[in-house]
This record gives sequence, structure tokens and C-alpha cells, in this order.
Amino acid sequence: MTVPTPAARVTEPQSGRTASKLTGPFRWFTAVVQTTRPRQWPKNLLVFAAPLAGHTMGRPHGFWYALTAAIAFVAASSAVYLINDVVDAERDRSHPYKKNRPIAAGRLPVRHALVVAVFLVLAALGAGLAIRAPLLTATIAAYLTISFLYSAGLKHTPIIELGSVASGFVLRVIGGAVATHVPPSGWFLLVCSLGALMVAIAKRYTELTVLGADAAKHRPAMRGYSGPALRIAQRVVSAVMIASYIVWAANEPAVRTRVLHLISSVALLAALVRFDRLTARATSKPVEDLISRDPVMAGCEISWLVLFALGL
Repeated sequence: MTVPTPAARVTEPQSGRTASKLTGPFRWFTAVVQTTRPRQWPKNLLVFAAPLAGHTMGRPHGFWYALTAAIAFVAASSAVYLINDVVDAERDRSHPYKKNRPIAAGRLPVRHALVVAVFLVLAALGAGLAIRAPLLTATIAAYLTISFLYSAGLKHTPIIELGSVASGFVLRVIGGAVATHVPPSGWFLLVCSLGALMVAIAKRYTELTVLGADAAKHRPAMRGYSGPALRIAQRVVSAVMIASYIVWAANEPAVRTRVLHLISSVALLAALVRFDRLTARATSKPVEDLISRDPVMAGCEISWLVLFALGL
């Protein structure tokens, strides 16, 4: 029996060590939860974006409808991750980090993953009907369709795969709007779309810088990208995003709201500049961690959020 080296023990993810100590149903449940990427669940809070930007929760008890939409998207995105990991199991086994995913590592049987995914899909689609918001069901159906097509092959097509990833963020915003009956403005949707596209581009750039020549082996779409082109695209999208945000803020009808939201654009710009610097480094950390765990970035985000909330 081969004894793991100290280096191997250091690089093994904490989730893998925890799962290895569990047995039976607990180990299975842990593997399911890990596959659904709990660290990604906070992005589903985007369903609250439209009600907040519109200064209203729309229909009576709108907060609870928005929360239901968020939970529905948690279920939908979890199903997508399960299916994605089933499809990518072989490729993940040769990836330096993804090989520890439960399905690739053999800790979660493929058949079990598919059954859980079907249950989550039905729960997500049923949420819209349960709160009498059929447009929410339609939005989640669109999200699932695009996501499953992405797993099936769209992710191998440059540019299109970026749009597919970005659409997931935008559909969450739309889901929150239709669940609460708050129509979002065109400028607001444009800002959200550009922000989502910027994050998607940054994801590909960090992958390319970390994996180098091996990037295309793990993600064939990488053959269509180059580091300099991705950096330029990220900066152009960031510039258009901040310009769109300023236009949106300048068109707010109330003077107090308009002034505070215009001031908040300074904090947003600082966050974008910090994000640009963080993604310029060769790092294996997920882009989401760069957004949420960097102290300077967090400070910029909190400053923006406070100013934005005061503007409401």
C-alpha cells in the first residue's frame, strides 16, 4: 500500500478528508452536498437585485416570494452541477483540482447523482407554480435548458460558452423580478448582463494562466482564447458596465437617490479595478473567492452596497 507523501496530504482538499471520515448515509449526503457547490449558492441572492433596485418588493409579501425564487434557483443550479459532473467525470479525473470532486473520485455513484438531479429539477420548476408565478417556472426552465445544453456541448464552443455562463446570472435577476412582479429597467439588466459576462471572462483568463498549455485538455473551448485577448475583453466589458451603471443612476427620478447612486459608482469602479488586479495574478482560486474573500475587494463591495442602500 502506498503511503501518501506529506505534500499530498497538504494539497488534499479539506472536503475530501472530511468525507473520508464519514460512513454510510452521512458520507453519501456529504458527497451530494459537495457536488451541489454550496459555496456557489450565495449567487442565487441575485433574485433580490431587481426588487431592491426598483425600491419595492412588488406584490404583498414580496420578500418571501423572492426567497422562494432564490431557493428554487439553488435547487436548479445544484441539479446542473450534478449533471455537469456526471458528464465531465472522466475529464475531471485528470484535472489537478477537479479530480477530488465526489463523482470523479467515486464517492457519489452516477446513478444516484442523476436521481437527485431529477428530484431537484422538479422541485425548482414546481416553485414557480406554488407561488402562482408561471413566469418564474419559465425562467428556471430557460436556465436549466441553457445549462444542460452547456454541459452537453456548448461549453466547448468559444464565445458562446461565455454567453451561456453569463446568462445564468442574468436569469437569476429576471427570476427575482418575475417572482415579485417588479419589472427591471433595461439599463439595470444591461449592467447585470455585463457584470456576469465580465466574471465569465475572468474565469477563463484565470484558468488559462494557471493551466497554461494544458488548459485546452480540460476545457476544449480554451483553444479559441488567448490571455491578452481575454484581458482586453474583460477591461472593455468592465468599462461599458460602469458607464451603463452611471447612466442608470443618472436617470433615477428622485434627486437624493440619483446623487447617492452616482456616488456609489465610485465604489463600484474601485471594486472593478481591484477585481482586475486580482484576476491578473496566476491563481488557482475560484473567481468567486476573489470577489468574496479579498479584504480590499470586500471593502469596496460593502461601500457600494451601503451607498446603494442609502439611495433606496
